[in-house]
Amino acid sequence: MTMLGHEAAWLEWRKAMAGPRMHHAWLLAGKKGLGKSAFALAAARELVAEAGVVQPTGAHPDVFVLSHLPKDDREEKKREAGQEYELARNIKVGQIRDMQRRLATRPTLGARRVIIIDPADDLETSASNALLKSLEEPPAGTHFLLIAHRPARLLPTIRSRCRVLRFAPLPNEAIDRLLVEQCPDTDPATREAAVIAAAGSPGAAMEFVSHDLGPLDALMRRITADGDPQFTLRGKLAEAIGARPDRARIAAALDLARASIARMSQDASRAQLPSIVEAHAELVKLAGQAPTYNFDPGLLVMQIGGLLASAGAASHPADA
Repeated sequence: MTMLGHEAAWLEWRKAMAGPRMHHAWLLAGKKGLGKSAFALAAARELVAEAGVVQPTGAHPDVFVLSHLPKDDREEKKREAGQEYELARNIKVGQIRDMQRRLATRPTLGARRVIIIDPADDLETSASNALLKSLEEPPAGTHFLLIAHRPARLLPTIRSRCRVLRFAPLPNEAIDRLLVEQCPDTDPATREAAVIAAAGSPGAAMEFVSHDLGPLDALMRRITADGDPQFTLRGKLAEAIGARPDRARIAAALDLARASIARMSQDASRAQLPSIVEAHAELVKLAGQAPTYNFDPGLLVMQIGGLLASAGAASHPADA
């Protein structure tokens, strides 16, 4: 992911590194697709590096990343074979326990090591409680970088022990320049739609283009604008997503649907907001389940379309 827009974050990080005492836990907070993971990896390598010590160009022995593992042994075998595999829904307590056992040893190349948890808002409850113990009594030289797309999902006790580093959405002009540079063959109409749908997230904009979401975006706009009483637009939406969409395309479609409803909320009246908020909440729930649940793609697309239609219907009350 590009490091575009991270100037303020780097300034704050390096100012802290130059200070007398580096805080042991940081919360990298901001919407998905802003490049927080790339920042965390680069910042971690900068923190553990020491003058006169040769640093590896590949994986660093003093930088550990905890993220979603394969769902089960069967999916692990798929990963080992280089095949597409399903991820576990949460980061498990066993992963935290394994990390804590490592913390009983000294760093390999220097005096510091960094634990990156990505995303920390997907820690299961027992994993969060286990992590809290390490945050309360961190071993000497150990630092934590917690990446969170939705910081409110973290335990308040975890948030209170972290210094927050916020990543703000980028202006549309910056995302447009990124697309011109990275995707020069994208037609202007698709690029404009990608910028709007991304809502400040360069990752979302790149995903929009790579998954060719222009036709989906147009259909979703029609559904949220007019509803879909005859189910016609939902059928077209299913055709546009495809009969056998992969998980990445479904995830992109769900993100796009959430962005479509979020746009509606900006101009909605107070009476319209409850239905719009409810539809958005259901899409958030689906987005969380999609990576690990075995949804029938066709039924899932119809469910997405139904939620969009319900939000669209909210803008056209029967007594209007």
